[in-house]
Order: sequence, then C-alpha cells, then structure tokens
Amino acid sequence: MTRRSCAIPAVGVIAAVLLVAGIGLVVSHVFRNIMHNRLKKEIVLVEGSRVFESWKRPPPPVYMEFFFFNVTNVDELLAGAKPEVTQVGPYTYREYRYKDNVSMVEDGSKVSAYNTKSFVFLREKSVGDPAVDNITTVNIPAWAVMNKVRGSFWKSNLMSMWMNSLGTTPFTTRTVDELLWGYEDPLLTRVSATSPDVEKVFGLMYKKNGSNDGEFIYHTGQQNYLDYGRVETWKGQSKLTFWTSDQSNSINGSDGSAFHPLLTKDERIYIFTPDLCRSIYMEFEKDVEVKGIPAYRFTPPRSVLASKEENPANEGFCVSPKECLGTGLLKVSPCRKGAPVVASFPHFHLAEDKYVSAIGGMSPQREHHQTFLDLNPTTGVIVRANKRAQVNVLLDRISGFPKTRGLNETVFPVMFLNESVVIDDASAARVQKLLLIVTLVSNFPLIIVGLGAIMLAILIVLLIRDRKKKTSNEDDTSYSPVSAKEKEDPQNGTYIGLTPKADPQD
Repeated sequence: MTRRSCAIPAVGVIAAVLLVAGIGLVVSHVFRNIMHNRLKKEIVLVEGSRVFESWKRPPPPVYMEFFFFNVTNVDELLAGAKPEVTQVGPYTYREYRYKDNVSMVEDGSKVSAYNTKSFVFLREKSVGDPAVDNITTVNIPAWAVMNKVRGSFWKSNLMSMWMNSLGTTPFTTRTVDELLWGYEDPLLTRVSATSPDVEKVFGLMYKKNGSNDGEFIYHTGQQNYLDYGRVETWKGQSKLTFWTSDQSNSINGSDGSAFHPLLTKDERIYIFTPDLCRSIYMEFEKDVEVKGIPAYRFTPPRSVLASKEENPANEGFCVSPKECLGTGLLKVSPCRKGAPVVASFPHFHLAEDKYVSAIGGMSPQREHHQTFLDLNPTTGVIVRANKRAQVNVLLDRISGFPKTRGLNETVFPVMFLNESVVIDDASAARVQKLLLIVTLVSNFPLIIVGLGAIMLAILIVLLIRDRKKKTSNEDDTSYSPVSAKEKEDPQNGTYIGLTPKADPQD
C-alpha cells in the first residue's frame, strides 16, 4: 500500500472525528457553560473577586448636570395665566462616589455598605456661575408650610399673617447655589421656633454633598448569580412604609451600581432609588455599542409611572384616592416630610400631554430626556448610563392664603438633573479582554468544526487527485486505431493494429 493510499483514510478519519466532536460540543454548549460558570463565580461581591474593588470605588467619572426652569410671568401666573418658563443650565458637577464602611455580614453571604457622594463644580462644563446666577421659581418652603396647615382655619390664617410680615410669597428668586445646597429660609426659621423637627435651611441638594443615603445590605451573588448586587435591606428595613400596598413598598433590584452577568433581552431590570422612595424597572430597548463593547439598552417604559387606570399595579403609589396623579408623575410627599413634591422625567417625557401643554416652554425629547442603562450582557458591566429626573411642585388654591386665589392647579417644574457616566478607557480595555477570552473559549467547538471542515476539504482534494491518477493509468493502456482512417484488408476485412497511444508531446 502506497503512502498516498494510506493518507486518504487517515485524513478521512481525522475529518470525521473533528466534525463529530465539534458539532457535539456546539450542540451541548459544554465550553460556553464552562465559561458562564466561571463568570458566575468570579463576578461576586467578596474580597479578591474581579469586581469588588471597582464596585467599592467605581473608576469611570460621573457627572451631575442641573437644569432650572426660570419663571418669566409670575404676576400673570398668580392671576391665573399659563406659566411660562425658560430652561437654564447645565450647571455641571463632578460626582465622586464610593462605598464606605464596607463589611461582610451573615457569614459572608451579604455585604453592608454606605453609598457616599460628593460634588465638585466644573465651571468649564457649565453655563454660568451658580453663586451669581439667579433663578425665579416656586418657593418650595412656603408651599410646604401652606400644605402642612391646609384645612385648619386658625393655623392657615396665622401662617398667612406670618408670611405677610416676612414678605414671603409663593415664588422666590434665589441663586443656583442657594437652591441646590441650601439657604436659611425666614419662614422655616419662624416655624422651627415652635417645631424643632423643622429644618431652618432648605435646598434641593441640602445635606447631600459628602453624605450618604443610609446603610444598604447587598447580596454578594455567591449563592445565586441572579442576586448579585441585589438590595436586601435599606436602613435596616426590607420593605418601605411610604406607600399603601405591599407591592409598592417592595425593595427590588440593585441600587443601580451593579447588575448580574449573563443578561437576557426578555428580563426586567429592577433598581431601588431612595430619591424616588421606590423601586422602578427597565426593559430592553435596543442593541448598542460603546467603545467597542456590545451592550443592551434598558429604559423605563411608560408603565413605570402610569396612572392606576393604565397600570393597576401603581395604585399603591397614590398618597390618597384624591391625590392620585395621572400618567408620568409620582407624588413623593410621603418621603419629603409632606411637601407637595412631584417627580417625573424631564419636560414630562412619557407623561400625559395635559401636563406638557399646561406649561409654556416644555418640549419633551426622547434623546435628551430619556433615562437609560447600557449594560454589557455578558458581564453586567455598565458601559454608559443617563439617569434623568425632574422635580416639580403641585400648585393649587389653598384656603386662607389669598395669594393663591387666582392659581389653577398645576404641576410646576422646578429643575431636572442628568446623572451620566461612560466607561473609561482602562476599564473598557479590561472588559474587551475578558470578552475576547469568553468568546474564544465559548467558540472553541466552532474552531474544531472549522478544522474538521478543512480536513474534509483536503480529503475531497486527495480523492479527486487519486481518481484522476487512476483514470490516467487506464488511458495509458487504451486501444487506438493505427491511423485516423481504418485500413481495410481485402481478405480479412477491416484491419486493426494494437499500438501504444501517442504521447501528446511527440
């Protein structure tokens, strides 16, 4: 047996083995499962894990932008006219965030931490100087006090006299610094003399610079990768007490800083946010790519802040049957000491048209006002995010306060924020390297199938060549006439001579 004849069956056997083994591994997902199990073990909130340090101190820079709505027709508004506002901003701050007092609890199955944030103003990314720029807006302390005494004839009249003596009006003009970080309000100072629990200082971000939202206890994800980063308790409570149903008071999901690996497009992402005093959810919208990293974009659907008529599950967020607002709004007064504060998306994005048309200057745009998370589905890493929320105040006529007599009930916008982050280059490079390893290992069976296909192609080439050689050998001993024209023998008929076939080169 020649070397060539031995090679053909050997190549055939190798091709068959590679193809069968490769296809079997592809169908069984063995290598992919090995890689996924490795990710589940490594992406956990324990000391020494791949993600623990970046979870405690996230490396990508976070920016907080504040936009204010400046009222341009206060007198007409108080007389019953449609409010007219202009957007002023952004006033941008670099947000430094880290987990403080991190400690393992419950035999290492959970981890406790405080989310500390501090803010540093960035003049080059802002429209002006917050210490100088003035904004005319709703006097939130005044409205909080007026709502507090609503329904009491004597308290309302006494408070009205105090407000007149102090020159307090339903609207005020303050600097951006004062509105954000606080100022001593004369009305609150007067009230605090008889009610020590009332703060003298008011600010939308008062006491939030260098502070935290209280203790969180998180699941590490060791027992179940789906629990990675999930909040177990906040301030020692596993449920909230602000709302009127167990479902509304549930603490679901993570705090927005960590998400489990191996995400799918059909799942809901839950996030608990103390700013809204509730959990919200997001759903898959589309595939995106950030710095070469593939990601799923998750966004909150309209149903998150839908009215109880559109989404009956939201009925528990009604403070009372009479205080149940329409789609796109959430009254957060239960966790804002009774102040008539209403949360929404900027410019009433995803809200009913009546709220948009009630305020001159509103122009909701998905691109600029949508909240979204871009998550790499393999690792769960946040590659880009924009958290956008608007603070509004519910204005209406309050008995005992003549200056509110001409007002129509209005959800009035005060300001909105945009908290944004994009993965930094160093972190992106690490994620890309990890994804490359995952891809190579997961696709190793395909490489085997590819090698099998190459060996099969080689086998086919060898078979074709072997066939041609055999045909050539047979042709070398074939019969051919002596001449182009057959010779005739007068005695024996046609004469045929046996001669070798002529050489083509001769």
